Amino acid sequence: MEIVVAGRHTEVSPRYRAHLESKLAKIEQLAPRAQRVDVLVSHEPNPRQSGSSEKVELTVVDKGPVIRAEASADDAYAALDLALGRLLERLRRARDRRKDHRNHTPLAPVDVRPPEPEPEPDTQVVTGEDGVVETMLGDSPVLIREKLHQAQPMTVDDALYEMELVGHDFFLFVDAETAQPAVAYRRRGWSYGVIKLDVPVVTGGSSRATG
Repeated sequence: MEIVVAGRHTEVSPRYRAHLESKLAKIEQLAPRAQRVDVLVSHEPNPRQSGSSEKVELTVVDKGPVIRAEASADDAYAALDLALGRLLERLRRARDRRKDHRNHTPLAPVDVRPPEPEPEPDTQVVTGEDGVVETMLGDSPVLIREKLHQAQPMTVDDALYEMELVGHDFFLFVDAETAQPAVAYRRRGWSYGVIKLDVPVVTGGSSRATG
Protein backbone atom coordinates (compact mmCIF):
# COMPACT_ATOMS: atom_id res chain seq x y z
CA MET A 1 0.00 0.00 0.00
CA GLU A 2 1.47 3.30 -1.11
CA ILE A 3 1.38 6.28 1.26
CA VAL A 4 1.54 9.71 -0.40
CA VAL A 5 2.19 12.59 2.00
CA ALA A 6 1.89 16.30 1.15
CA GLY A 7 2.09 19.45 3.24
CA ARG A 8 0.20 22.71 2.84
CA HIS A 9 1.70 25.78 4.50
CA THR A 10 3.95 23.41 6.45
CA GLU A 11 6.82 20.99 5.99
CA VAL A 12 6.39 17.32 6.87
CA SER A 13 9.45 16.27 8.85
CA PRO A 14 11.03 12.81 8.40
CA ARG A 15 10.09 12.03 12.01
CA TYR A 16 6.42 12.84 11.43
CA ARG A 17 6.43 10.93 8.15
CA ALA A 18 7.77 7.83 9.89
CA HIS A 19 5.11 8.23 12.60
CA LEU A 20 2.47 8.46 9.88
CA GLU A 21 3.60 5.29 8.16
CA SER A 22 3.62 3.39 11.44
CA LYS A 23 0.10 4.56 12.34
CA LEU A 24 -1.38 4.02 8.88
CA ALA A 25 -0.24 0.38 8.81
CA LYS A 26 -3.52 -0.37 10.66
CA ILE A 27 -5.43 0.47 7.49
CA GLU A 28 -4.30 -2.70 5.72
CA GLN A 29 -5.99 -4.82 8.39
CA LEU A 30 -9.39 -3.39 7.45
CA ALA A 31 -8.73 -2.64 3.78
CA PRO A 32 -6.24 -5.21 2.44
CA ARG A 33 -7.03 -4.18 -1.14
CA ALA A 34 -6.22 -0.52 -0.54
CA GLN A 35 -3.92 0.76 -3.26
CA ARG A 36 -2.95 4.13 -1.83
CA VAL A 37 -3.48 6.44 1.11
CA ASP A 38 -3.24 10.17 0.43
CA VAL A 39 -2.27 12.27 3.43
CA LEU A 40 -2.52 16.07 3.47
CA VAL A 41 -1.06 17.86 6.48
CA SER A 42 -1.88 21.56 6.65
CA HIS A 43 -1.19 24.44 9.02
CA GLU A 44 -3.47 27.41 9.70
CA PRO A 45 -1.28 30.44 10.51
CA ASN A 46 -4.13 32.50 11.95
CA PRO A 47 -3.40 32.78 15.71
CA ARG A 48 -7.13 33.02 16.43
CA GLN A 49 -7.45 29.41 15.30
CA SER A 50 -4.55 28.06 17.32
CA GLY A 51 -6.76 25.39 18.87
CA SER A 52 -7.29 23.84 15.44
CA SER A 53 -4.23 25.08 13.57
CA GLU A 54 -3.02 21.62 12.53
CA LYS A 55 -5.21 19.62 10.13
CA VAL A 56 -4.78 16.11 8.75
CA GLU A 57 -6.81 14.71 5.85
CA LEU A 58 -6.69 10.99 5.03
CA THR A 59 -8.07 9.46 1.83
CA VAL A 60 -8.03 5.72 1.09
CA VAL A 61 -8.06 4.85 -2.61
CA ASP A 62 -9.48 1.35 -3.06
CA LYS A 63 -11.34 -0.58 -5.73
CA GLY A 64 -14.56 0.36 -3.98
CA PRO A 65 -15.82 3.79 -2.88
CA VAL A 66 -13.30 6.37 -1.71
CA ILE A 67 -13.14 6.57 2.08
CA ARG A 68 -11.79 9.67 3.80
CA ALA A 69 -11.62 11.45 7.12
CA GLU A 70 -10.12 14.65 8.48
CA ALA A 71 -9.53 16.29 11.84
CA SER A 72 -7.99 19.41 13.33
CA ALA A 73 -6.20 19.99 16.61
CA ASP A 74 -3.52 22.19 18.14
CA ASP A 75 -0.94 19.48 17.45
CA ALA A 76 -0.28 17.52 14.25
CA TYR A 77 0.09 14.25 16.14
CA ALA A 78 -3.25 14.72 17.90
CA ALA A 79 -4.92 15.65 14.61
CA LEU A 80 -3.60 12.46 13.05
CA ASP A 81 -4.97 10.32 15.89
CA LEU A 82 -8.42 11.91 15.56
CA ALA A 83 -8.51 11.59 11.77
CA LEU A 84 -7.24 8.00 11.85
CA GLY A 85 -9.86 7.02 14.44
CA ARG A 86 -12.64 8.33 12.21
CA LEU A 87 -11.13 6.68 9.14
CA LEU A 88 -10.80 3.26 10.80
CA GLU A 89 -14.44 3.43 11.93
CA ARG A 90 -15.58 4.12 8.37
CA LEU A 91 -13.36 1.32 7.07
CA ARG A 92 -14.96 -1.09 9.56
CA ARG A 93 -18.41 -0.09 8.38
CA ALA A 94 -17.37 -0.57 4.76
CA ARG A 95 -15.92 -4.01 5.53
CA ASP A 96 -19.05 -5.11 7.39
CA ARG A 97 -21.25 -3.85 4.59
CA ARG A 98 -19.25 -5.80 2.00
CA LYS A 99 -19.82 -8.97 4.03
CA ASP A 100 -23.57 -8.32 3.97
CA HIS A 101 -23.60 -7.69 0.22
CA ARG A 102 -21.37 -10.47 -1.10
CA ASN A 103 -24.16 -11.82 -3.29
CA HIS A 104 -25.20 -8.40 -4.53
CA THR A 105 -24.76 -7.93 -8.29
CA PRO A 106 -23.62 -4.37 -9.04
CA LEU A 107 -25.45 -2.43 -11.71
CA ALA A 108 -23.63 -1.33 -14.80
CA PRO A 109 -22.26 2.23 -14.62
CA VAL A 110 -24.11 4.93 -16.52
CA ASP A 111 -22.24 7.70 -18.27
CA VAL A 112 -24.18 10.88 -17.53
CA ARG A 113 -21.59 13.13 -19.11
CA PRO A 114 -23.25 16.29 -20.48
CA PRO A 115 -22.17 17.73 -23.83
CA GLU A 116 -19.12 19.92 -23.49
CA PRO A 117 -20.17 23.58 -23.82
CA GLU A 118 -18.23 25.97 -25.98
CA PRO A 119 -16.18 28.42 -23.87
CA GLU A 120 -17.63 31.91 -23.73
CA PRO A 121 -15.52 34.76 -25.12
CA ASP A 122 -12.83 36.05 -22.78
CA THR A 123 -12.90 32.89 -20.64
CA GLN A 124 -9.84 30.84 -19.71
CA VAL A 125 -10.28 27.09 -19.32
CA VAL A 126 -7.53 25.09 -17.62
CA THR A 127 -7.56 21.36 -16.91
CA GLY A 128 -5.84 20.67 -13.59
CA GLU A 129 -5.03 17.57 -11.57
CA ASP A 130 -7.50 14.65 -11.39
CA GLY A 131 -9.51 15.99 -14.33
CA VAL A 132 -10.61 19.17 -12.52
CA VAL A 133 -11.49 21.93 -14.99
CA GLU A 134 -11.02 25.52 -13.82
CA THR A 135 -12.71 28.34 -15.72
CA MET A 136 -11.82 32.00 -15.23
CA LEU A 137 -14.51 34.44 -16.39
CA GLY A 138 -12.52 37.09 -18.25
CA ASP A 139 -10.87 39.56 -15.89
CA SER A 140 -13.33 38.65 -13.14
CA PRO A 141 -11.98 37.05 -9.93
CA VAL A 142 -14.71 34.39 -10.28
CA LEU A 143 -13.25 30.88 -10.55
CA ILE A 144 -15.47 27.91 -11.43
CA ARG A 145 -14.15 24.43 -10.65
CA GLU A 146 -15.74 21.45 -12.41
CA LYS A 147 -15.03 17.74 -12.03
CA LEU A 148 -16.65 14.88 -13.94
CA HIS A 149 -17.53 11.69 -12.04
CA GLN A 150 -18.75 8.38 -13.44
CA ALA A 151 -22.24 7.74 -12.07
CA GLN A 152 -23.29 4.26 -10.95
CA PRO A 153 -27.01 3.84 -10.23
CA MET A 154 -27.61 3.18 -6.54
CA THR A 155 -30.34 3.20 -3.94
CA VAL A 156 -30.86 6.06 -1.51
CA ASP A 157 -29.53 3.82 1.26
CA ASP A 158 -26.31 3.20 -0.68
CA ALA A 159 -25.95 6.92 -1.41
CA LEU A 160 -26.27 7.80 2.30
CA TYR A 161 -23.73 5.09 3.12
CA GLU A 162 -21.15 6.43 0.64
CA MET A 163 -21.79 10.00 1.80
CA GLU A 164 -20.92 8.94 5.35
CA LEU A 165 -17.75 7.20 4.15
CA VAL A 166 -16.32 10.42 2.76
CA GLY A 167 -17.68 12.61 5.58
CA HIS A 168 -19.49 15.01 3.26
CA ASP A 169 -22.76 16.85 3.88
CA PHE A 170 -24.18 15.95 0.47
CA PHE A 171 -23.85 13.25 -2.19
CA LEU A 172 -24.80 13.39 -5.89
CA PHE A 173 -26.00 10.12 -7.45
CA VAL A 174 -28.36 8.47 -9.95
CA ASP A 175 -31.35 6.79 -8.32
CA ALA A 176 -31.41 3.10 -9.33
CA GLU A 177 -35.22 2.91 -9.10
CA THR A 178 -36.11 5.97 -11.15
CA ALA A 179 -32.87 6.70 -13.12
CA GLN A 180 -33.23 10.32 -11.95
CA PRO A 181 -30.31 12.49 -10.86
CA ALA A 182 -30.60 13.07 -7.12
CA VAL A 183 -28.78 14.64 -4.18
CA ALA A 184 -28.78 13.22 -0.66
CA TYR A 185 -27.92 15.73 2.05
CA ARG A 186 -27.50 15.87 5.80
CA ARG A 187 -30.01 17.75 7.92
CA ARG A 188 -29.96 18.51 11.63
CA GLY A 189 -29.35 15.63 13.98
CA TRP A 190 -29.48 12.22 12.33
CA SER A 191 -32.02 13.11 9.64
CA TYR A 192 -31.35 13.27 5.91
CA GLY A 193 -33.03 14.71 2.85
CA VAL A 194 -33.11 13.74 -0.82
CA ILE A 195 -33.73 16.03 -3.79
CA LYS A 196 -34.48 14.44 -7.17
CA LEU A 197 -34.57 16.03 -10.61
CA ASP A 198 -37.40 15.26 -13.04
CA VAL A 199 -35.51 15.59 -16.33
CA PRO A 200 -37.67 16.95 -19.18
CA VAL A 201 -38.13 14.80 -22.28
CA VAL A 202 -37.60 16.74 -25.51
CA THR A 203 -39.97 15.75 -28.33
CA GLY A 204 -40.60 17.60 -31.57
CA GLY A 205 -38.69 20.67 -30.49
CA SER A 206 -40.69 21.17 -27.31
CA SER A 207 -40.02 20.06 -23.73
CA ARG A 208 -42.42 18.43 -21.34
CA ALA A 209 -41.85 17.11 -17.83
CA THR A 210 -42.46 13.39 -17.37
CA GLY A 211 -44.35 11.92 -14.45
